Amino acid sequence: MADLLWDDVKCFLDPDLVGSLPDLRVPEATVEDWQAVLDLVVEKGWRHQYSEGETVLPMPRAEAVLARPTDAACPELRVRPTAEMLAIFRFHAADEIDFDVDLRELQGQERLDVLCGFLGEIGRRLGKPVLMDPEGDHGHPGLGFDVGADRVVILAAPQVG
Repeated sequence: MADLLWDDVKCFLDPDLVGSLPDLRVPEATVEDWQAVLDLVVEKGWRHQYSEGETVLPMPRAEAVLARPTDAACPELRVRPTAEMLAIFRFHAADEIDFDVDLRELQGQERLDVLCGFLGEIGRRLGKPVLMDPEGDHGHPGLGFDVGADRVVILAAPQVG
């Protein structure tokens, strides 16, 4: 059974309402949580590419990435859990795992199920919520993985366009 039904949440995944690149995050993260996500990517065999600026590099340890000087180019990890979905992780801070997905890739029930599965994998591995805020609207999640419910749930009233 699906975590969510498309008709119930399509407003939260409408690029015109929430932006095409919503902000996904795991708050109150640690370096160990970041490493657990990197390990998960490798264990699941998800296609991925790590880069610093324009330079593609092998996947590093989280503590090495997060210890980089603040004026260095922000490292980026591009992950494809499926061919249809790209998640881009940015290593801004150790205390919050930050990534984006492109909502234009995630239209319809089948793609929603892929997103929910991906958020669930991360949330279960960390034992923490994974929240999705509208683009640029940090702190106001509409959807997210709820650890207690063990699934992705609606966290806010639906938006209307």
